[in-house]
Amino acid sequence: MTRPQVLLSALADIEAAREWYEAQRPGLGDRFLDAVDSAVDSVAAFPAAYPIEYRNARRFLLEGFPYSLYYRVEDDAVAVVACMHAVRDPARKRRRLRG
Repeated sequence: MTRPQVLLSALADIEAAREWYEAQRPGLGDRFLDAVDSAVDSVAAFPAAYPIEYRNARRFLLEGFPYSLYYRVEDDAVAVVACMHAVRDPARKRRRLRG
C-alpha cells in the first residue's frame, strides 16, 4: 500500500504537538516526529490491524507519547485525519472524527 495521505488538520495537530514537546526539552519534538513517522509506516503496512474508534476512524497509539494517530481506510487508500492527545475531551474527538 502507498504511504497514507496526511490531511492538513492532522499536520496541524502534529506540528502543534511537536512544538510543545520541543519547548519542554530540545530534541523531544524530533522524537515525537519519529514516533509519528513510525506510526504512519505501521498504518501503511497493516491498515486493518488497528481498532475502529469512531465512524470508521481507526486509532494507532504512538509509542512513547500519549498521542493517538487517527486514520480512515477507503478502498486502497489510507488518510490520516487527526493526531490527538489520548486524554482529549471525548466530545471534541468525536467532532474531529465525524468527517
